Amino acid sequence: MPANAHDWYASWFDSPYYHRLYAHRDDTEAQRFITRLLEYLDPQSGANMLDVACGKGRHARQLAQGPFFVTGIDLSRQSIAAARQHERSNLSFFEHDMRHLFRTQYFDFIFNFFTSFGYFESDRDHVNALTAIRKGLKADGKFVLDFLNAFRVVQELVTQETIARDGLEFQITRRYDGRHILKTIGFIDQGTTYHFEERVRAFDKAQLVALLQTAGLEVVDALGDYELHPYHPDEADRLILIAQPIAR
Repeated sequence: MPANAHDWYASWFDSPYYHRLYAHRDDTEAQRFITRLLEYLDPQSGANMLDVACGKGRHARQLAQGPFFVTGIDLSRQSIAAARQHERSNLSFFEHDMRHLFRTQYFDFIFNFFTSFGYFESDRDHVNALTAIRKGLKADGKFVLDFLNAFRVVQELVTQETIARDGLEFQITRRYDGRHILKTIGFIDQGTTYHFEERVRAFDKAQLVALLQTAGLEVVDALGDYELHPYHPDEADRLILIAQPIAR
């Protein structure tokens, strides 16, 4: 089951095997990160928040523990179906493509967590997604982009590993082609061989800042990990950019 280079995210993220491989993702880590991030952002009670590419909603659920109105959107029908089991009065989920406008000047905060960006082949698509985010923000709103630190990932790339998960052995290979960080996932299930590929653009800080500016967003801070330390490319675990709409 080969993945198309241009729409790998649509097939892989909606696959039950994706959820089996990444079932171990830590809700406790998400909770700690959200707690620190909210202390940093200091949102007002009743703030409207959007989690873009929310997956099954683990970060959105943590945000909704506070006195906020939280919405999650994701392209994956299966992920949204799972997330909707947690809906309540201040938490809702919708199937939606981030490249298209969801709501206009509605949100106080928009989040994109855990490297849920950089999947598109065309930079036009990346700018379209960021433009939709900017249009969804209020004039004084904030956007938080939680991306990998491509510099360190490339320097420390683990090229091969085997991960046993839920009775399956996933053979993982990784490489950097000068533009993307690519992960190939192969496994056998009930006699059938499967292959998927993840492709993430290896954007550095300057490239992301430029994309954000093109979309009408200016970076006001750069953080390097889930403890919210300042970003330094040779030390940081993450590249977390805080941006706001450029005044027009």
